[in-house]
Amino acid sequence: MPILGIVASQNRPRILTVDYLVVAGGGGASSSGGGAGGGGGAGGLRCTVGATGGGGSLPAQLTLAKSTNYAVTIGAGGAGSTTAGTKGGASSFNSIATVGGGLSIDSGSGQSGGSGGGARWSSDQYAGGAGTSNEGYAGGANFVTAPYGAGGGGGSNAVGANATSGVSGVGGAGIQTNITGTNANYAGGGGGGGYSAVVGAAGGTGGGGTGGRQTGSVVGANGSANTGGGGGGGSHNSAGNARTTGGTGGSGVIILRYPESFTITLGAGVTGTTPAASGGFKVTTITAAGSGNTVSWS
Repeated sequence: MPILGIVASQNRPRILTVDYLVVAGGGGASSSGGGAGGGGGAGGLRCTVGATGGGGSLPAQLTLAKSTNYAVTIGAGGAGSTTAGTKGGASSFNSIATVGGGLSIDSGSGQSGGSGGGARWSSDQYAGGAGTSNEGYAGGANFVTAPYGAGGGGGSNAVGANATSGVSGVGGAGIQTNITGTNANYAGGGGGGGYSAVVGAAGGTGGGGTGGRQTGSVVGANGSANTGGGGGGGSHNSAGNARTTGGTGGSGVIILRYPESFTITLGAGVTGTTPAASGGFKVTTITAAGSGNTVSWS
C-alpha cells in the first residue's frame, strides 16, 4: 500500500497553467491655480483573458511549478494633491509587471505612466501624458480658449478625452474581462476637473474618479480601490482663491485563475480570497501585497 501511495502521488501534475490579471495603482490628480486639473491616468493592465491593456496582443498564460514561491506586489494608488499628484505604484506577479498610472500636475502637460495623466486647463496648449505599450493609453489634452477645460486621464482601453469648449475630458475607458467568471472593468482613467461653471468630467469605466468643479468647491473623486482607476482632476476654488484637491488613484489588483486540482497558499503579508471552484477552475483575487511577499501552489 505505501508503494501504491507513492506512485499515485508522483503521478499528480506538478505543473500548472495560470491565467492572470495584473493591474497597477492608478495615478493621483492635481488641481490648478485659477483653473482645473487633468485626470489621473489608470494603472497599467496586463491580462490573458478577453483583452489586455493598450490594445496589445493577448499574452500567453504562465506555466508555473508546484511548491515554488512566486513574488507578488500590489501597487498603491497615487495621492491626489492641489499641485501635483503622485504616480501610482507598480504591481507584479512573477515575471509580469505593470507600471503605475501617470499623474497630473498644475503646471502643464500630463505625465506618463501605465496610462498617461490628463493635461491641466490653460491658455497654452498642453498634451496628455503617454501610456505604456501593451498596458494603457495616453491622457487627453487641454482646451486653450475660454471656457477652459482639462484633459481626461488615459485608460487601459482608450485614450483620455481631449477637453473641448466648456467641457472637460472624460477618463479613458478600462478593459472588461471575465477572468473571475463575471464581466468587470478595470483601469479606467480619471475625469478632468471643471473650471467655473464647467462640470467635472466622468471617470472611465473601470474605477476612474469623476473630476471636481470650481462652483460648489467639489473635489476630484478618488479612483475605486482594487481597480487601478485614476483620480479625478481637482479645480480652482473661488472662495479665498484656494484650490480643491485632485482625487487619489485606486489601488491595484491581481487575479489568478488556475485548475481546481491545485491549492494556493498566500504568504505572510498577502491579502486575498478564493471562492469555491467553478467550471474546473479556482480564482484567487489578491487585494494587498507588499514587496517581498509570495504565493505558492500545492
